[in-house]
Formats: sequence, structure tokens, C-alpha cells
Amino acid sequence: MNAIATPSNPPRYYRFQPWNIGRWLIWSLFAIALIVAPMLFRSSLALTMLSQIGYLIIICLSYNMLLGQGGMLSFGHAVYTGLGSFIAIHTMNLAAKGSLPVPLVLIPLAGGLGGMFFAVLFGYVTTKKAGTTFAMITLGIGELVASMALMFPTFFGGEGGITTNRVYGTPFLGLTFGPQIQVYYLIAAYCFVCTALMYAFTGTPLGRILNAVRDNPERVEFIGYNTQRVRYTAFIIAGFFAGIGGGLASINFEIVNAADSLNGIRSGGYLLFTFLGGATFFFGPIIGAVLLVFASILLSELSKAWLLYLGLVFLFMVMFAPGGVASLIMMNLRVAKFGRFKPFWSLYAGLMATGALLVAGVAGVVEMIYHMQLNAALGPTLEFFGLTLDTSSPTSWGIAIGLMVVGGGLLEIVRRRFVRAWGHAQEEIEREIKRRELTA
Repeated sequence: MNAIATPSNPPRYYRFQPWNIGRWLIWSLFAIALIVAPMLFRSSLALTMLSQIGYLIIICLSYNMLLGQGGMLSFGHAVYTGLGSFIAIHTMNLAAKGSLPVPLVLIPLAGGLGGMFFAVLFGYVTTKKAGTTFAMITLGIGELVASMALMFPTFFGGEGGITTNRVYGTPFLGLTFGPQIQVYYLIAAYCFVCTALMYAFTGTPLGRILNAVRDNPERVEFIGYNTQRVRYTAFIIAGFFAGIGGGLASINFEIVNAADSLNGIRSGGYLLFTFLGGATFFFGPIIGAVLLVFASILLSELSKAWLLYLGLVFLFMVMFAPGGVASLIMMNLRVAKFGRFKPFWSLYAGLMATGALLVAGVAGVVEMIYHMQLNAALGPTLEFFGLTLDTSSPTSWGIAIGLMVVGGGLLEIVRRRFVRAWGHAQEEIEREIKRRELTA
């Protein structure tokens, strides 16, 4: 509604802040997914996996606050997750004895404060430098803390770790948190809130200047900002959320072990799967957390060579999709947005079919080699996805190698066609963008 416009009476417009419908829709779907997931996947294994995905989303997002948003490659993020777990589990034990009036629903915050405390302590040293030097310092501090675990058995519990019982005190709104489903919804609530807070952080002045420090620290220094202080503040915030994730893990498992929680392998896992998910996109670490749980639980149960497969996946992602799974999603959404996705349905089907042949052949060869080296005493045969492979039979080797060769050749043919079609689609999209700019 506007009034009559005159030179002395300029037009007045009554404007209302528009709602970002897309953002509301995405966050609503995220909340619905967290609520509905245990209703769809009812097995105890599925509930365990969902619980782990919940707190790993928080941990991977906190790590991406360093890597993706701040350009800080850390090899010691498990320090803050693990120490947050220890603080949380000690707080639980004190609360169970009646020494501290802390209900279970606040225990993750105790872990967050613990992670933040150690981030304040160690971050002051690590953020003095950037780049490779920063990475090496975090690696050194990570190994230092992991090696100190056996020196302080009272705090770390020695090799056996610290155990607890999460069912203590007065039930919270009738919830004892004994059943796993109640623990899952506690984790889901923290997951949603922490994800929203970390997303909000990306739009704050600190979050924006952290991106600038990542992209051009010299220019940030030139306009008057202290880059070390920016990195240090982001490091502390990331430590807080990592500690919350660690606190939720201690509630979930009711045990914390230094050998598992503080080692470099754990930090490497956070780095690896945050990268695989897509460190340059906010939702990338969420994908990475899901992949981490599936790899550590399902893939490790299917094959003893799961780390080899994981390494191969990481290698191919670095070579062909350095932006992670999130970048692949976004690139295809861009093609679909401009109406150029139709020819790719058949090409993707071809890539999946030929890729499946190649993977089947490679997996067959790898599994037979692993069986010969590790399980030779069990005989020459092994079961692999319902098939019986015989390491002493040339037929099994011939079929596996044949699938690998044929699948690899066909995959290369389809890949070349895909590359040509993809390049042509990108050229059409660029022409369309220029045309819209000229007609705007």
C-alpha cells in the first residue's frame, strides 16, 4: 500500500520482512528427520547408529568450523572431544553420588565447558601460527595428551577407562534415560540446537571475518583485525561444541577410554569424513558424519579390508571430487536448475552399472588375498555377499579379474561420454547466465 506521490510527498511503502521459506522448510525437514528416524528404523543396531550419527554431526560440524570456515587443518580435534567426554563422565559420577546437583540433560554442557577450557589452554599456543605450522602443533599436542593418559590414571582411568551409570537422580519429565530411545532423543535435541547455533555462527561478523582470515589473512591484518585472535576465538567455540559431542558420546556408551577417545586415529577420522562430506559446504560434515558411522559399523563388519576400501574412496574423491559429496550434490542441482539434467539420467545409470562391475571385481580380488593372508587356516573358501569364492580355484580368480578388467574398461568409456556431456551442459549454462545478465 502506498500514498499518492508528489515532489513534496514521496511515495511511502509498507514493507514486511519476508520469510525465507526455503530455510524454514530445510530446518523443519531436519527436525522431522531427527524425530521420525527411530520410528522408521526400529532395530537396536539402527538406534545405536542413529545415536552415533547425532553426536558425530556436532563433532564434524565443530571440526569444520576450523577446517572449512577458518582454513585451520587440525590433527588433534579428538583432544577436545575426548577431554570433554572425560569431564562429562566425571560430572555424571559426582552427580550420581550427590556431590553435584547436575541433571543428565545438562551433562553435555559440562562436556562442552570442559572442551572449551582445554581449547582456551591449548588454543593459545596452536593459533599463534597458521598453515602447516598450525597443523604440526595440533598433531604434537594431540600426541602429547594421548601419551599423558597413562600418567594420570585417576582422571583417565588407566587402560580400562572411566565407567558410569546414566540413570541417576530424579527422572527429568518422567524420563530416566535408561532406554536407548530416550538417549537418542536427548542426542537429537542437542544435535538440532547445536547445528542451528553453528549455522548461525556462519552469519555473524566473527564468522564472516573468519572466512576472510581463511581466504586472505594479509588483507585482514591490513584493515586492522588481529588474525590470531580471530583464529583463537573460533578455536575456543569449536572446542565447546566438540566437548558437547564428547559429552553425548559418554552418555551414550557410559564409558570413556583414553586409548579410543584421544588417539590420532580418531582425529584423522574426523578430518577424513569431514573432507569426504564436503568441508566447503555447511551441510557437508553432516553427510560425513553419516558416512563415518556406516564405515565404522557396517563396512567394518562386512570386510576386514574396510580400511583399504576407505582409502581408495578417499583417493578417488581427492582426485575427482575434492569438494566432497556435498559439492557433487550442488553441481548436479545447478545443472537441474537450468534444465540440463535430462541426458545425465542414462549416463549416471551407466556409471553405476559399470562401476558396480569394477567394484565387484576389485572386492573379489582383495577379499581372496586377505583370506589367504589372514584366514588360510579356515580353508580356501570364503563367503562374500552370498557367493562362495575359492582361493585355490583359478575360476574364482579369473571371474574376479575379468569383472575388474571389463568393468574398468566400460567405466572408462561411459566416463568419457559423461565428461563430454558435462562440459557441453556447463557451456550451455554459462551462455544462459550471460543471456540473462544482458536481458536483465
